[in-house]
Amino acid sequence: MSITVNLRYKGVDGNAVKFAREMMESGTVAKIRNEEGNLRYEYFVSLEDPETVLLIDAWKDQEAIDRHHASEMMKTIAELRNKYDLHMEAARYTDDAEGLSEKDRSFIRK
Repeated sequence: MSITVNLRYKGVDGNAVKFAREMMESGTVAKIRNEEGNLRYEYFVSLEDPETVLLIDAWKDQEAIDRHHASEMMKTIAELRNKYDLHMEAARYTDDAEGLSEKDRSFIRK
């Protein structure tokens, strides 16, 4: 069962967007996406609060997350979060797509 973590990075003066851009431009995002077990690593800017960036971070399983947390990339991420003085909120979800009822499936357009 896959695990998705939604991380909301909050900052001031555009720092959350600057953080996400540096993560991408430095190649760190590409490295994370290439880690074994990574399913998704994607940033989004809030239309309601441009000082908030949402990261959707999905992994095959807890072991893949644990390997990622033990990787050198976590040091880079922590340094950049400090550089841009970001604060975070996190929410964790497990994949339940197979558990959707037929009624729920009727609302999903593919």
